[in-house]
Amino acid sequence: MSCGSATRSSWLQVMRRSLILVAALAWHGAALQLPRSHARLGPVVGPSRSSRGRVFRAVQEDKEVEGLPWWWEYFWKLPFTQRGAANEPLKLGDAMHIFRTNIEQIYGGFPSVDGTPLAEGDLSGLTDGTMYLGLYKYEKDFGKAYKLCFGPKSFIVISEPHAARHILRDNARAYDKGVLAEILEDIMGKGLIPADPETWKVRRRAIVPAFHKSWLEAMVGMFGECTERLIADLDQAADGRQIRDIEERFGSLALDIIGRAVFNYDFKSVESTSPVVKAAIETLREAEHRSMTPAPYWKIPGADRVVPRQVAFRNNMDLLNSELNRCIQTALDTKNEGDVEELERRDYSKMENPSLLRFLVDMRGEDSTTTQLRDDLITMLIAGHETTASALTWALFELAQDPPLLEKVRAEVDQVVGDRRPTLEDMPALELVRLSIAESLRMYPEPPLLIRRAIEEDEIPAVGLPAPVKLLRGSDIFIAVYNLHRSSTYWEEPDKFDPERFLRPFSNPEEAPHWKGFDPKLWEGQLYPNEIASDFAYLPFGGGPRKCVGDQFAMLEATVALAMLVRRFEFKFGGPTPRPEDVGTNTGATIHTRNGLWMSVAQRDRKP
Repeated sequence: MSCGSATRSSWLQVMRRSLILVAALAWHGAALQLPRSHARLGPVVGPSRSSRGRVFRAVQEDKEVEGLPWWWEYFWKLPFTQRGAANEPLKLGDAMHIFRTNIEQIYGGFPSVDGTPLAEGDLSGLTDGTMYLGLYKYEKDFGKAYKLCFGPKSFIVISEPHAARHILRDNARAYDKGVLAEILEDIMGKGLIPADPETWKVRRRAIVPAFHKSWLEAMVGMFGECTERLIADLDQAADGRQIRDIEERFGSLALDIIGRAVFNYDFKSVESTSPVVKAAIETLREAEHRSMTPAPYWKIPGADRVVPRQVAFRNNMDLLNSELNRCIQTALDTKNEGDVEELERRDYSKMENPSLLRFLVDMRGEDSTTTQLRDDLITMLIAGHETTASALTWALFELAQDPPLLEKVRAEVDQVVGDRRPTLEDMPALELVRLSIAESLRMYPEPPLLIRRAIEEDEIPAVGLPAPVKLLRGSDIFIAVYNLHRSSTYWEEPDKFDPERFLRPFSNPEEAPHWKGFDPKLWEGQLYPNEIASDFAYLPFGGGPRKCVGDQFAMLEATVALAMLVRRFEFKFGGPTPRPEDVGTNTGATIHTRNGLWMSVAQRDRKP
């Protein structure tokens, strides 16, 4: 449109479009999940009362003006829109460039820069609290690599093992945690999960040696001790014919275990609630809230003084940090240095403080600051709590629906453990118990998606994909773990709870000739089937260099707890969730129930 030919009406339309596009470009939130209404550049599902929703709706519904405004190319010459050089950290200009390509693809008719199709249509599945199910549905519609746009921001969604391996392992140096780090920075600081690559290398080298055999032996004993507290509570429920929310009970158990293991703090949350327990639980919930909130309003100056939720969060963090700092100072005051080999020879079962914190403080050459130790501890508290509690919840949910399988699990526990606490030496023989946890993590992965951001340009090869995926610097990625774990391409009867599937080989040369298949021999001698055995179709703890360092710990913890509980009790659906379908699912950092897992508890009638 030229100046001379523009009518007043068309000029108003152009100005309207221009203002809308400026507003879109100004919208730059660190979004882990989608806003309540979503599609393309704006929402198509449900009404939006926010000004941003109205702006984006106007863009979408404005059919009278096609293409881009006359000032478009001039805008991208402004200094703040310029991209960073290849060897520089990501900057605003890199994100702006991705915004530009998305808008040009949608409104200018430009080809896709990344080579992926754009998810369009009814995207309501992303807004009802089960985002992972929405991503699963859209894989059927748009393929194993597609793009979600909301606002001018986008995520590339990947549901293919070779592509996941490329991002997580083969070219891991080209990616960081991106949005996840932005969301969790205020909580975890520079802990392992949100840490930049350089900090992560240093912290991983320090933390990994702490998970050695001698320490794990002591921890397995502590897992049994904490589980006995839960058993005492469930004994009361059984005697009084009461129901319990088993999901909540598993959350309390996991909190008690991780507190003692990581920084030698006994929350005793199975037995009672204290201000510190309340602060810890609400901090865990805040971490999940932030992972589900599209715009980081908590970063607004003064938000922690006027927004009630953030005021409470600041108070909770102050209390929790006070306790953590006290634990750290106690460990520093009693420091007893040794090299790694010396620390591994300690008898942790007889130590007053056998925690990871004790190991990190005592390890010679490990000169962490109090702040870094605090970041490490809070990160492990949050990460270690969520995975185990969820894995146990869904394992029991499934076993309660399959009495013959549950009896096989119980028979194994009776034979291997009898009436005593399980030990580390028992773990190889508790195969079906371990596989039940592994199958829980397959069907309900924790987390259901992994998040990465390209810190340099990269190309995901067209292996298992229709075309290569070209990633610009700053591109955000969802690796849809749930899609991988529930795909009939990589699993027989993927929606069936079948722990023994991990003992059988499986391949699918017709649908996935590039995929090496699942090979049980590749996880022999390990606690659980891993990404190597499945050629990255199974990612219960991620994969590559940034794989979860606590995977062995989590598997041992869940195995001990599940074995001890099914040995002693009968569990039946009851109360607010009398049927399995009443439980429902909801997404936070992990897959939760929507309505709790309420069960009646009875003493198991053990046959002589």
